[in-house]
Amino acid sequence: MHPIYALWSHPRSMSTAMERVMRERGDLDCHHEPFMYDYYLHRQVRQMPHFEAEADRPISYEDVRAMLLERSAHGPVFIKDMSYYVMPRIMDDAALSDALVNCFLIRDPVASITSYFKLDPDATLEEIGLEAQASHFNALAERGINAPVICAEDARGDTPGTIGALWRAIGLPPADHAFSWQDEQPGDWKQVGEWHGTASTSTGIAPITDKEIAEKKRKFAALVQEHPRAQDYLDHHLPYYEMLKSHALKA
Repeated sequence: MHPIYALWSHPRSMSTAMERVMRERGDLDCHHEPFMYDYYLHRQVRQMPHFEAEADRPISYEDVRAMLLERSAHGPVFIKDMSYYVMPRIMDDAALSDALVNCFLIRDPVASITSYFKLDPDATLEEIGLEAQASHFNALAERGINAPVICAEDARGDTPGTIGALWRAIGLPPADHAFSWQDEQPGDWKQVGEWHGTASTSTGIAPITDKEIAEKKRKFAALVQEHPRAQDYLDHHLPYYEMLKSHALKA
């Protein structure tokens, strides 16, 4: 069996751009949020807006796991997924857990919550995602598994340095060509196309600016005026973000 590299993220964390980089490497069999089907279609925890499910996808946890393990028999696999789709169940799944090489991606929740509400103003507390990531990270640590963390802001500040550090930490060789990509988006992004406009049309990860950071704060303040629970969501998830950030790799 070959490894399954799992990037555990939260919504609007720049995870699709990270997935694009991993796809551009050219040495991984990449899958876009396969466990999304179990959460939103099989268990129907809630209805996800802007989601056009593909008919030929496995939808139950068991079937998704079987698909990934089967694919890993032929070569290394990469998945970008959300911890809240699989926690805590995945920690009791030795067949899958033993095949995974885990890593985490986080983003300042002021930015991610603002971006999420723009697409889904009915987002739940769980879907903000950082609490589940923290539980996942801690559960792995309790088993002696060191799962590296990177921050989206660091990856935007120094893309080759930060992602290169992640690749070294999880045992992937350098691939500088992966930091620039083709215009055509991957086919399996069409099912959630409205969620990934920037990553679909750009050709690389853009640097972050002080002006953008200030604008995100302004937009969050405006969001709270319209949806006061956004502040509750931030207050709830901020400690989990800070804990994960304290473990983040640097370039």
